[in-house]
Amino acid sequence: MNHPLDRRAVLRATGAAALGVAAATALPTTSSAAAADVPVFGHGVASGDPLPTGVLLWTRVTPTAESTPGSGLGPEVQVRWEVASDAGFGAVVASGVTVTGPGRDHTVKVDVGGLAPATDYHYRFTVNGVRSPAGRTRTAPAADAAVQRLRFGVVSCSNWQAGHFAAYRYLAERGDLDAVLHMGDYLYEYEPGGFPVGSYVRPHMPPCEILSLADYRQRHAQYKTDPHLQRLHATCPWILTWDDHEVANDAWSGGAGNHTPGTEGEYAVRRAAAHRAYFEWMPVRNAGDRLYRRLRFGTLAELSMLDLRTHRSQQVKALSGDVDRPDRTIAGSEQLAWLIDGLVSSSAQWKLVGTSVMITPTLIPPLPAELLGPLLKLLGLPQEGGAVLTDQWDGYTADRRKVLKALAEHKVKDTVFLTGDVHSSWAADIPADAGLYPLSPSLATELVCTSVTSDNIDDVLKVPPRTASVVVEKALTGLNRHIKWVEYDSHGASVLEVTPAGTQMDWYYVADRTKADSPVRHGRSFRVKAGSQRVQPATSPIA
Repeated sequence: MNHPLDRRAVLRATGAAALGVAAATALPTTSSAAAADVPVFGHGVASGDPLPTGVLLWTRVTPTAESTPGSGLGPEVQVRWEVASDAGFGAVVASGVTVTGPGRDHTVKVDVGGLAPATDYHYRFTVNGVRSPAGRTRTAPAADAAVQRLRFGVVSCSNWQAGHFAAYRYLAERGDLDAVLHMGDYLYEYEPGGFPVGSYVRPHMPPCEILSLADYRQRHAQYKTDPHLQRLHATCPWILTWDDHEVANDAWSGGAGNHTPGTEGEYAVRRAAAHRAYFEWMPVRNAGDRLYRRLRFGTLAELSMLDLRTHRSQQVKALSGDVDRPDRTIAGSEQLAWLIDGLVSSSAQWKLVGTSVMITPTLIPPLPAELLGPLLKLLGLPQEGGAVLTDQWDGYTADRRKVLKALAEHKVKDTVFLTGDVHSSWAADIPADAGLYPLSPSLATELVCTSVTSDNIDDVLKVPPRTASVVVEKALTGLNRHIKWVEYDSHGASVLEVTPAGTQMDWYYVADRTKADSPVRHGRSFRVKAGSQRVQPATSPIA
């Protein structure tokens, strides 16, 4: 997707102004919220799920002082929204009025249509005479457009307690992204002082493990007060899926590792509350409880975003032979059929799959317990190796076999899985038979972004970076020849560029996750050449 040459400069120059406090752009008002110094638009603005002719707009309003997130209090109010083709809103192309109130925690979601493909737009909201900061969004190209370039930010695992979101700041400052892909764990359910085990920078609110609808609403609200998160949301549209922590750690269809029915109530009630709050507070399209969906970006790419928590079977033990049972599923039969049909029938060149957990087959090698004992215990892994992480696709091999079989039988090319979850950086081929690789052909590739803040090996073990982690990285790539690169220490964000010639991911790392103003450096880059189904090191990051 080609942009005007000055788009990055314009975004950088206007970013701070666009994300100023609401009072800076507010019209005169006598609302009780303003009188009590409660920011009416204190949670920012956002957009998501861009289509060729439309985009979803989001905000949250606090019309009165008592209308705090999760309170269930406050009046119903009318909220005006506007979409313009210029930053000054001199050319408004769409507008309307919607109503929100305590029933949906005073959140606003507007699905705007009638827009032009591959076009930048500006949007804002007004309630009780108070105007929100302005956001910028972008529609997707037309389905038949011959797109020459797409750029996405790719992020996951953003734990408020573990640090500040400097990685989001870096992506917002770039000014060249068509969208941000969040691969899950946008927030965490833990109580203050729970996880992370490596650091504790700022406490969660409410001050408990979240269980109720009010709890989840308040936690969403807290995350959306982060200035770097607000800025990135207001810079470009987001495309999100959830992983487990949006509900509870190690979630599956009937429960979660971090849920105790006897003391924390029925899991179904907790999950329903978490999902309701998520759909209220996130700029995502959903059909009831269905989150998985597909977005098209011209003839260049089609993106399938998966939900790998709601429909999965319960996890089994690491050394259990149950991982191969044909009745076990990670995606559910309906979603798996939808995914396979989309992959084999797509007319787009690149088939991108947003998956919250890794699909690459990965055997855990023998690891020295004297060095890595706490990590092995945390993961429930034996020292002698040979196990797999059963929370990933490795614990549901029947579903993975079906996907890979379809890719092979239909000769599908240019399939790239984009993943989060493991708080580390990976680039891997996905072979038909990992044990026979490289004789076995690679059918797809996987690029894994690291965590924005959530703990990785050096944090868990409380050791200097590039010490214990190097042992694990070398052992992993030595035993799993199809895994070309692993980096276990750094936090940050990735940038994915998609062109007809290839797809490349650049990993960018923050120097210190505990500092909001942390500098960011380029880490590594890997490229998938069109038609190859293999990853290879790239000589330089994308310009």
